[in-house]
Amino acid sequence: MSQQVNLNKVAFNITLHGGNAKDLAHDALKAAKEGNNERAENLLEEAREEFNKGHEVQSQAMKQDDKEDKVYTNMLLAHAMDHLMAAKSEMVLIEELIELHQKVEG
Repeated sequence: MSQQVNLNKVAFNITLHGGNAKDLAHDALKAAKEGNNERAENLLEEAREEFNKGHEVQSQAMKQDDKEDKVYTNMLLAHAMDHLMAAKSEMVLIEELIELHQKVEG
């Protein structure tokens, strides 16, 4: 497999898991707003798992670069990494919003 095809595959996998994580976190917020705290927590856990999958793909790619003492990247991979980190930021904020919502609804 060419390096370019492999980079694109890595980028798509990172983007996929980052997008799934973000969507699940938003679903968790919606569930919390509807008063379904157990479902919200379950969805947040699924979001964390998806994020971790994307992070693992990213980490493996970085380890491979380190092994080969070369840095392979392209715009798609840079975008995917940005997408994953944006998902993490949203997840952290959504977790805080859910916690605040639960305290207010208490």
